[in-house]
Amino acid sequence: MERAYFDGFTVDLHGNIRIPELGTLNVLGFTTEEIEKLITQKLLEEQFKETANIFVTVKLTGLRFTTYGEIGGKGTQTIYKERVNIFEAIANAGDIPDTGDKKNVMIVRQYPQGQKIHYIDLTDVNVMQSPYYYVQPNDMIYVKPLKQKSWGTGTTALQNLGAVATILSLVTTTILLVNRI
Repeated sequence: MERAYFDGFTVDLHGNIRIPELGTLNVLGFTTEEIEKLITQKLLEEQFKETANIFVTVKLTGLRFTTYGEIGGKGTQTIYKERVNIFEAIANAGDIPDTGDKKNVMIVRQYPQGQKIHYIDLTDVNVMQSPYYYVQPNDMIYVKPLKQKSWGTGTTALQNLGAVATILSLVTTTILLVNRI
């Protein structure tokens, strides 16, 4: 068990942890606190007496998530913290450029019964009260592009105005030249 203190145990794709002397424990869908209780209970039942003062700590060794869409760094990201909010995750991935829609960020979250899609508005101060504010292991964060990007007019209001002015100038010049002929 001494090695486990330094190395830890890996949760496999099916949510199982193999711990020497205890065997395999399924922790799919459990919080870290619930896993601590489960391991403590199993240790007391099989290895120690009730009077033993055992102390079990369960920590995430790294939080993995995937980013894609209009975001600086696409792909799987890992942050070595136990708790990461959506802003830290996005900053770690290279931030959202001006062409990304911060008002409609999609989070695909894994649950024991399957995946669910959630949307959050990063410009709303109430995002901090959202149950999706903190990133969970294996979350997928998708930032949609703004409509301006698909139109190719620009990323800011000034660039959009410049694009419209250029088009109007071209149309006006064409009409004046055609009328002179």
